Amino acid sequence: MHAENVAEMWLVDIRAEFRRHKDTCDRAARQVKDDQFFATVGNYPMSIALLMQHLGGNHRSRWRDFLTTDGEKRDRHRDREFVIAEGTTRADVEAVWETGWTIAFESLSALTVSDLDKTVTIRGEPHRVPRAIQRSLTHLAYHSGQIVLLARHFADERWQTWSVAPGQTDAYNAAMRAQYGDWWERENS
Repeated sequence: MHAENVAEMWLVDIRAEFRRHKDTCDRAARQVKDDQFFATVGNYPMSIALLMQHLGGNHRSRWRDFLTTDGEKRDRHRDREFVIAEGTTRADVEAVWETGWTIAFESLSALTVSDLDKTVTIRGEPHRVPRAIQRSLTHLAYHSGQIVLLARHFADERWQTWSVAPGQTDAYNAAMRAQYGDWWERENS
């Protein structure tokens, strides 16, 4: 396979992974009530709202003018992302979240294979474009897991899973074998 084809497939996969993480967080957050959205657990005050506000601010900074400016923009106030201002509503947090994601998806969609050879900076530190993307995806995955964990905690018995439910692995694997047949058997033997 030609390297350019691999690079293009990688970009397609990366875009899909970012989308999957956003969808995961959205699905989790929808399962909690507004008071639970802002509720914290433990001594380190972290809530779904704070995590979504932080990720929205991070995306807005990292992905705006991704190839041409440092990923830590001068107008970003990271420490404020971890404080819910008095009177902040869920809609306010979701607006920050959606703005950040819009910028991230637009930037990811605009990337080409030739951009992968470029270097960008984050707080002055140089990163090849694939490394900067992987850094962002790893950060996103870390916080996505926190959002899901908090949502599952607060939703409790109302939680609706969208992955393989406990006790359903055999049925899921049988459905995958039925769908993918020989490929499934070769890959999982």
